[in-house]
Amino acid sequence: MPQPSSQNITFFAPAKINLYLHITAKRNDGYHLIESLVAFADCGDQVSVASSDKLKLNIKGPFSENLTSNHDNLVIKAAILLANFAVIKATADITLIKELPVASGLGGGSADAAATLHALTKLWGLTVSPKDLHILAKKLGSDVPVCLKAVTSIITGVGENISPVRKLPQLWVVLVNPRVSVSTAEVFANYHNEFSIPQPYTANPQSAQEVANLLSGYRNDLTSAALKVAPIIKDVLTAVEATENQLLTRISGSGATCFALFKTKSAATTATELLRTQYPMWWVKTVSLYYNI
Repeated sequence: MPQPSSQNITFFAPAKINLYLHITAKRNDGYHLIESLVAFADCGDQVSVASSDKLKLNIKGPFSENLTSNHDNLVIKAAILLANFAVIKATADITLIKELPVASGLGGGSADAAATLHALTKLWGLTVSPKDLHILAKKLGSDVPVCLKAVTSIITGVGENISPVRKLPQLWVVLVNPRVSVSTAEVFANYHNEFSIPQPYTANPQSAQEVANLLSGYRNDLTSAALKVAPIIKDVLTAVEATENQLLTRISGSGATCFALFKTKSAATTATELLRTQYPMWWVKTVSLYYNI
């Protein structure tokens, strides 16, 4: 029998950044196949769980107002899915601190679901194999499996195939979101370009400049489709590209968040301060990429 924990358990749900994203094919069921280098940042949401006689979700934080705590929320879906797998009743007091913009191309909802799986496995005293957790994650969404691992990886298929890559050097990144939610499904529906030829990733960059040089040979194939859905992304890209010392600028995922690479924390912080002054309504944050292996 599982031995549930009586303690409060907290897991970090880091932001996911697609350093590049290629669309390589489209399946008969309508889903696109991708090839993407994914890294994780030292900013994100937080999921805390505690024992309860029922399942409830309390959402707090700067981006909580547009989220509901009903069964449409991925956190609740993750809890119910895990409980059904373990053949137990889904009971927990869950608190989600929402620090990331919603529907922003940073995988926030997927990271929240992954953190929920980790936290409730521990709270409920379950023994779940990595393979079974991966299967559960796939059922919740295409980004949830890589968020479950949260290590720099190449993902392929619809996101279910995960291959960790060599450690990246220290990277400082500025994230910019115009506080516009973007539907991933809508962006994919607007993708009509030719498919990219798969490019095996075997690089081992040793500096931020080498990473930028490497990434310049790749793209985010969803950029043009994202611009159709949210034209303001063009303004964000233009503003970020104009900052001093940025090495590379592009969108993450399906947008609307854009990111720029910098060599130093100082350069990234200077760009963040400038962008916050010029565009006070935008969400702008300096982060470091981490969880490298």
